[in-house]
Formats: sequence, structure tokens, C-alpha cells
Amino acid sequence: MRAAGIAEEGALVLFSGGQDSTTCLAFALERFAKVETLGFDYGQRHRVELDRRPVLRDALAGLNGDWAGRLGADHVLDLSVLGALSETALTRAVAIEMEDGGLPNTFVPGRNIVFLTFAAALAYRRGLRHIVGGMCETDFSGYPDCRDDTIKALQVALNLGMERRFVLHTPLMFIDKAETWALAGRLGGPALVDLVVEETHTCYLGERGRRWDWGYGCGACPACRLRADGFARYRSSLMRPSR
Repeated sequence: MRAAGIAEEGALVLFSGGQDSTTCLAFALERFAKVETLGFDYGQRHRVELDRRPVLRDALAGLNGDWAGRLGADHVLDLSVLGALSETALTRAVAIEMEDGGLPNTFVPGRNIVFLTFAAALAYRRGLRHIVGGMCETDFSGYPDCRDDTIKALQVALNLGMERRFVLHTPLMFIDKAETWALAGRLGGPALVDLVVEETHTCYLGERGRRWDWGYGCGACPACRLRADGFARYRSSLMRPSR
């Protein structure tokens, strides 16, 4: 399932420990000869996701021998200054709500721009040209830094500013959450879907006490609702008779 022409190149995956980034990691492991991972600690309220990262890396390697051979180094960067600057519902204990500007207060200004800039700096040093992220403009909360136009503009800026030819891959950009579940199924079969359910973390509140059919979370925050709805639609699609 590797794409022609890039099979022998390396990639860096923005890997948070959530559903989307885990699916993106599997996507990269199918396509690139060497895959490294990068996580960010920015004081996120749901930093339990960082605890899931080593568990998920080991489990993905255990699912597929080829993936195990391609999975390289892991990196975690301290970006606590981003959390200190943002003061959002993702970085402090406040209720999640919409703000006057039309964006939810879970929006961390500049987060993906900062993430991808640091990822490119690391990729530069590690000799990696491909950078994979889970940004999506189909099922999202209106975050402007998740849009395809933003990512394309940033790719141009990074290439100009670092004199490199980075390629920013966003395999989830134009698919919804049900299709993200389906992509995991195509990449790693039921075992990968089960792994996403059991081990990834998406809940904005960092809640891992209750186990739902779609995984762990509070069940009420926007991230949980999106994940639950996508899983229900994905499971329903499996029950439809094929034509």
C-alpha cells in the first residue's frame, strides 16, 4: 500500500496519542521506509494523551512486523509557553463554550502553525522530508489552522524559510470521523480499530474513567461527541449489505 516514488524516504508524524494522529501514524507506516514521531507538551488539560503515546507505538509495532521495522525514534517537545500564552479551555479548567468571534474557546491560537514549524525544524535536523499531521477541515470546530489553505500556505513558507522541499501530508483533511474509523480499518484491520478504541485518547477533559463503545472519555465534550457519532456511523456502515 506504499505510494510509488516515496517508499524509501522517511517521515515525521505529529503524534499526540489521539485517534486521528494514531490513524496518521499507521498511514505513514504503510507508506514510508522510516517513520519518526513527535509529540508536544503544551500544558494541555488532556495531557493524559501523552501517556498513551508509548503504549500506542508499542502496540502498532506489535500489529505488523513491517511497521515495527519502519518505526523509528520518538521525540517530545516542551511547548509550555504556548499553553501559558493561550489561556483556552484546553489549557485551563474552564467550561467549553463559544466565544464572540464565532470560535470555541478550545481553539489554541497558532497551535498547528507552531507544531508544524517545530516539526519542520526537527525534520530538517533528522533528514526527513515528509511531515504527516491529522488536521481536518471536514469534522472540526472551525479552527482556522486546520484548513487545507492554511497547511498549503505553511508548506510554502517552511520550504522558502528553510530552503527545503518538505511535503506536509494531511490524510484526514477531507474525510469525516466515520471515514477516519474506516481508514483505520483499511490500514490495520479490526485489530487497529480495536486499538484506537481501547488505547487512544481524544476527550478534551482528559477523562479516562468511563469506557464507552467508542473508547474512553467524558462523553459530553465536543471531541467525545464527534468521536462517538463517527464510530456509530462507521459501525452502521459495516452492517449495510454490500451491493
